[in-house]
Amino acid sequence: MFREIVVNVAEEETRVAVLEDRVPVEVYIERAINQRLVGNIFKGRVENVLPGMQAAFVNIGLEKNAFLYVEDALPARTPETNGMSGSALGSANICDILKQGQETLVQIVKEPIGTKGPRVTIHITLPGRYLVLMPTVDYIGISRRIESDRERDRLKDLAARVKPEGMGLIVRTVAEGVEEEELRQDINLLTKLWRKILSRAAYGPVPNLVHRDLELVQRILRDIFTEDVDRLTLDSRYEYEKVLDLLDITGPRLKLKVFLDERENIFEEYGIEQEIEKALKRKVWLKSGGYLVIDQSEALTAIDVNTGKYVGTTNLEDTVVKTNLEAAREISRQLRLRNIGGIVIVDFIDMTEESHQQEVLQALEAEIKRDKTKTNILGITQLGLVEMTRKKVRPSLSEVLQKHCPYCDGRGRVLSEETLGIHYKNQIYNMARQTTAQTILVEANPVVAARLIGSGGANLRDLESKTGKNLYIRGSTNQHIESVAIRPLQDNEGIQAHNFPVKPGEVLEVKVEEPHVSNTNDGIARVNGFILDIEGAGTLVGETIPVEVSKVYRTYAKARPVKI
Repeated sequence: MFREIVVNVAEEETRVAVLEDRVPVEVYIERAINQRLVGNIFKGRVENVLPGMQAAFVNIGLEKNAFLYVEDALPARTPETNGMSGSALGSANICDILKQGQETLVQIVKEPIGTKGPRVTIHITLPGRYLVLMPTVDYIGISRRIESDRERDRLKDLAARVKPEGMGLIVRTVAEGVEEEELRQDINLLTKLWRKILSRAAYGPVPNLVHRDLELVQRILRDIFTEDVDRLTLDSRYEYEKVLDLLDITGPRLKLKVFLDERENIFEEYGIEQEIEKALKRKVWLKSGGYLVIDQSEALTAIDVNTGKYVGTTNLEDTVVKTNLEAAREISRQLRLRNIGGIVIVDFIDMTEESHQQEVLQALEAEIKRDKTKTNILGITQLGLVEMTRKKVRPSLSEVLQKHCPYCDGRGRVLSEETLGIHYKNQIYNMARQTTAQTILVEANPVVAARLIGSGGANLRDLESKTGKNLYIRGSTNQHIESVAIRPLQDNEGIQAHNFPVKPGEVLEVKVEEPHVSNTNDGIARVNGFILDIEGAGTLVGETIPVEVSKVYRTYAKARPVKI
């Protein structure tokens, strides 16, 4: 497999994409106005202790207080247990550990997302190139990705030799095959950094940022750019030279894999821009013609698998299995690309044979192993759904690039014009009862205005008959489909001058939308919801033509095609 990292450095943001066999699988984005917080260490003050939640809120100087769970506040012995057994953890009381006003050193482990503040822990970790230093834990751990028992034993012996007294170490995957001297250099840098953090915490104000984690490109060098990466390409000469300087210290062998490519839009050239756009959509097409539908919500992410255009060649079960296998591979990629975290439910197409279910699960598990983010596949439920969890540390791609629609509030749906037409009719009735004015102006989105007017003005005449008012309904593209402006007017003549979007003698280009209901020789066009009856345009439906307005009535206008 060819693995490549592409770095795009722009004025307001830095973007990094990880590609496997030329296909983007991970995207990282860091913006100056929204710097990453995970890994930063703060000296904070406990603001509230909540025994009912077994947690505390810690003021670390950000907009929202940080959340500290009891298990993240207990003295720890190992990363797996945080120093406590399940029964001991259950009996621990947050009030015995933290007091209001107490000062404490904490590290952010989860970004603030939505209305939630960041999650913090007192168990500090300082990642290096080969090792992770845990100053508050006396422990040695080896990355699970190192599978050789002999290599694990060798690295454990080396780690024991370089481990500082009373502190802990985790040996990272990239340390496989590394000798003691390289580990010792790594640990020396990390212990110096820890002493500097303690010094800042001892004399600085509270709350206070005492350590900021590396910038995005530096983190990529530390965490992702390993021996199994074939190429690192940057489009910034400044960052390129800085990367080479850093690799002189941390990994001179990797310098041969670093390249400069100063094309104007490197993400466009590599096809990454297009993949990011696709990753923001619900539907993901598979090469076979099947597709996925991915719905992210507050509680979980639901993924539905469909055969779509794929009809197979043998039988139904074969078609289903092939679609599910392809979907399993794409689901793994989409989880990484979109950085989806939390609970994930996958509704694969139903399979009758258990062996086929296991085949799809195994394919999913094999693909998930490529993901550095911790992911657990819990199996198939009684309803035939696959349950998964993926650790959520930073916001998803959609949370970084998008915001909730201010009109639909993130629902992704708006009220139909039929629903809105009924609703606005009731508002017109209410206004007619409340005002003594004889004229009411209604401004609505063109599609809603057209419905209120009706074919040939039938709905408008009905409204005027029931309200006893003169109604002027005007379509406006400035009006969102779910908003309307209804107001009484005293000057009946004043409305004539500005209500109509067209005037006699005006020449304009319009699209013929449909034939006239009663006179099929004529065509109908609309200007901001106002109807144009175009003579002889019944055969020009779908075409955009120039027309001259001949006469304007209160509910519609007559026009005729113009030869140019």
